[in-house]
Amino acid sequence: MKRIMYISFTTLFFLSLLSYVVLGRTSFGKLPKGERLERIKQSPNYRNDEFQNQSVTPTFTGQDSQITAIYKFLFGKKERVTPIDSIPVIKTNLASLDPQKDVLVWLGHSSYLIQIDGKRILVDPVLDDHASPFSWMIKAFKGSDAYKAENIPDIDYLFITHDHWDHLDYETIMKIKPRVKKVICGLGVGSYFEYWGFNTTSITELDWYEHIDLDKNWIATATPARHFSGRGLKRNKTLWASFVLQTPSMKIFIGGDGGYDKHFKEIGNKFGPIDLAILEQGQYDQRWKYIHLLPEQVFQAALDLKAKNLLPVHNSKFALAAHHWDEPLNKLAENSEHYNIRVLTPMIGETVNLKDTTQQFSKWWKTLK
Repeated sequence: MKRIMYISFTTLFFLSLLSYVVLGRTSFGKLPKGERLERIKQSPNYRNDEFQNQSVTPTFTGQDSQITAIYKFLFGKKERVTPIDSIPVIKTNLASLDPQKDVLVWLGHSSYLIQIDGKRILVDPVLDDHASPFSWMIKAFKGSDAYKAENIPDIDYLFITHDHWDHLDYETIMKIKPRVKKVICGLGVGSYFEYWGFNTTSITELDWYEHIDLDKNWIATATPARHFSGRGLKRNKTLWASFVLQTPSMKIFIGGDGGYDKHFKEIGNKFGPIDLAILEQGQYDQRWKYIHLLPEQVFQAALDLKAKNLLPVHNSKFALAAHHWDEPLNKLAENSEHYNIRVLTPMIGETVNLKDTTQQFSKWWKTLK
């Protein structure tokens, strides 16, 4: 009995030490405390010591327990989750883009640069070859990481939808830090940026349906999403969000991550019509259908938003689900035939002309294995 207790105690000690060392890495950041935490506690979306979705949102669904679901995902059979061929990329010089042109450049997964009405916006930049705390985990598809932090020009507004590793990358953030004028994020996410040395005056944290006047005729509003947050063992201590960005000439919906729910119709009724809806389409699974959009739900979300154009992201760079790597875009192309919504499917790095409704995009993924 003493030997068992000794082994158990020793194992627990070393596991605790390992957790302390790993979670203590700077890249994990710091959770909200002090005045920031007190503000969070006043939020109507914060209850029982954590942020809540508008509707009950279990992470996993079905008859399997959470442990079983995770085990099946990690060790279950997977086919074609990563491409054999290299992902094609157009290498656009982002710094030399004509400042008078209104364009968007997708950088892979959920990272993209928007240049509109004389300003540059960057969203969820993850410009490393991995989307995890460790460089050997969740590697980027071959060719998909062609854009690096060094390619990013000066940024007026950096939007962060939530703190997951595939949306908030420490290495990228630190490299572009000198070129970012303002950070806009959900409640609590600013604690990471403050810990990483950003000036607090450059950070704006918003609760759902709070807004900030960025400039004349420039308004950013945080809107709901159905998801969760967390970079370590503690979850839902910072707020996940989508955003409506109103510029002098367009309304753009920055979707982030999240499953289907009533908030899409709410946002559409409050802010629609939306000129461009940027929605996740990829890394979905029936087992977590409440926290990521399924293929058949993407167009319904766009309709709810009263969107004129749809740009699918969250695909073609990292394998975070068990579906075929090209399934999201194939299903999108199939479903688009039934809806009167223009779908934009640029290659990584391809310039999207935001005011050109006649621009055509190839089904570039169809030629890849």
